[in-house]
Amino acid sequence: MTVDTPIRQATRPGVLHRVSGWAMRHAGLALVLWVAVLAAVIGTATAVGADYRSDNSLPGTDSQRVTDIFTAHQPKGDTASVQIVVRADGGLDAEKPRVESMLAAVRVLPHVSAVADPFGGQGDLSTDRRTAYATVSLDAATADMPVDGVRTIIHRAQDFARPGFQVEVGGDLARKAADSSGGAAEGAGILAALVILVFLFGSLLAATLPLLTAVFAVGSTVGLLMLASHLFKVPEYTTPVMMLVGLGVGIDYALLIFSRYRHELVNGTADPKIVALDTAGRSVMFAGCTVVIALLGLLALGLGSLQGIALGVTMTVLMTMLAAVTLLPSLLTLFGQRIERSVRKHAAKQRRTPGDGWRRLAGAVQRGPWVPLVLGVVALAALSLPALGMRLGFADAGTDDPAKTSRKAYDLLAEGFGPGFNGPLVVVSEGDAQLLGQTLAKDPDIAAVTPPQVTPDGKITTVLAFPKSAPQDAATSDLVQRLRKDTLPKLEGTYLVGGSTAAADDFAAAVSNRLPIFVLVVVGLSAVLLMAVFRSVLIPLKAAVLNLLSIGASLGVITLVFQHGWFGAQAGPIEAFVPVMIFAIVFGLSMDYEVFLVSRIHEEWRRTKDATAAVREGLATTGSVITAAAAIMIVVFGAFLLSPDRMLKQFGLGLATAVLLDALLIRCVIVPAVLRLFGERAWWLPRALDRILPKIKLEDHS
Repeated sequence: MTVDTPIRQATRPGVLHRVSGWAMRHAGLALVLWVAVLAAVIGTATAVGADYRSDNSLPGTDSQRVTDIFTAHQPKGDTASVQIVVRADGGLDAEKPRVESMLAAVRVLPHVSAVADPFGGQGDLSTDRRTAYATVSLDAATADMPVDGVRTIIHRAQDFARPGFQVEVGGDLARKAADSSGGAAEGAGILAALVILVFLFGSLLAATLPLLTAVFAVGSTVGLLMLASHLFKVPEYTTPVMMLVGLGVGIDYALLIFSRYRHELVNGTADPKIVALDTAGRSVMFAGCTVVIALLGLLALGLGSLQGIALGVTMTVLMTMLAAVTLLPSLLTLFGQRIERSVRKHAAKQRRTPGDGWRRLAGAVQRGPWVPLVLGVVALAALSLPALGMRLGFADAGTDDPAKTSRKAYDLLAEGFGPGFNGPLVVVSEGDAQLLGQTLAKDPDIAAVTPPQVTPDGKITTVLAFPKSAPQDAATSDLVQRLRKDTLPKLEGTYLVGGSTAAADDFAAAVSNRLPIFVLVVVGLSAVLLMAVFRSVLIPLKAAVLNLLSIGASLGVITLVFQHGWFGAQAGPIEAFVPVMIFAIVFGLSMDYEVFLVSRIHEEWRRTKDATAAVREGLATTGSVITAAAAIMIVVFGAFLLSPDRMLKQFGLGLATAVLLDALLIRCVIVPAVLRLFGERAWWLPRALDRILPKIKLEDHS
């Protein structure tokens, strides 16, 4: 669309106009303030430090009741531990002096309070006497144990390894100590995004501005999140997830505004910055609000760990919105002349009218809308089918990189003591403990049962039951359900089943039970907002259905790759909170493209009242930008497949897949087909709703 006359300023400018106008009039001061805020926040956060804590409580579940019982009846505090696992090909009896020397060397290390003797006859030695483990008790809680102290234990123990005598260290602390410090994924994503922006704008300076805006926003949020961790329970894995979303969203928002600025600049608009902020800026603010609504919808689930992540990502989105309408306008003002020259020079080299290819695509779709619509929906539905068989769980060392010592220790224990040894079921009893042990020992899916252990106050008895299947196998989950619903209720007394598998099952059940409320809140509020903006009933309905399809397809892809082990991935369950987080984030992010595309179509519809032409022009003016924005998000999210963390890999693949399908298949093919079939009915709104709904404008028509 060519703007022939400049858009006049409204009599009473809105908050966005006043804030952005101030940033443009005081560009240097705005930039200095952003630099000062970034430095102050990072400096304060570095000095104060972070206090990340995970809230894994599941009120009302059996696994949580088991945890509460241990807390109430165990007088000792929760101290950390690791396991040193040894294997001798020729048998451990011949290597006993070496094992004892190793344990003696570990016993004197800092933070080590006690080291068990695997030859003490307590079941720490396998039946073939080739594998054994020694529990190393530490003097600090898991959250307070220094990573360097754990690494010292690992290195000291492995100093005694030799051919035929293997030494590995297992446990959650050993897993964390072996993890990479990160940074490669973020760096690769930023570099790839810069390359795409340079190709899009033909200028390194122009390409740098959206990237710089995102970096400022994410950097500030990292510091704020560290400070917020002292007031709220924020899990430690919130920071990488926040950076994953922040980089993608930050670049995306700045790109949408900058691309509109570039479009108006090429078309000779009198003040392209004002027009860009009055149109694309409003769209960005609205899209950001839908992301925030989707993330805050996680509060409806009532799960502490998800609430902490929701807080962190919400802060990120709010900071990116603020940077997009304050920092970016100031940068456009400071570097405006240089950007104008490079943009005009790049535009002069283009031989074709911008958007011609997208007009032809829209025209082809509109000539036969049913074919692309049916094929697209069938493709999304087919990709969604594997998600119906998704099995949720929590990652353990069994899904780690095979080269990590924690994974090797896990495999050695499974080989020497059985696959269920790494995830025993914890059965707490207030009834007949002897009868409980006998009943569990008779179960065909339980390999071994420990003698009953009574708490120091003599009120609670605990029995460990080792399944014949691995902790993440579906058979172990089936065993938990059978014990809870069939076996244990037949006994007199109170019996509770806990443990890692039971906790994962309880978490999945809690999410499933509350998911309908969550979906209703997120989809309902987003639909009302879209209805208020576009004054339409069918547009929000279409958006909700297509967004759900794209989310289902992304979850289906995750299931195929990480649960079924496609493309060489380690097969295992999907992290229990990944699907609901992907739902919230993807549903919000998909609104970016929905709002950006439909708002341009709406502009054309208001101007020409030609529904078919409005779709063509809307796609022509936004197709390249949506594709570039999607490409940037895809490379940023996809770069997290380089992360050693399985959870981040699942997030990265799920978000990248959803954005790819949403931007290319849905926005560029299915949406034009649907709007062609809707025709003028797409903009119909009953008069009763029109009077009730507030009027929200994404462009200034004054």
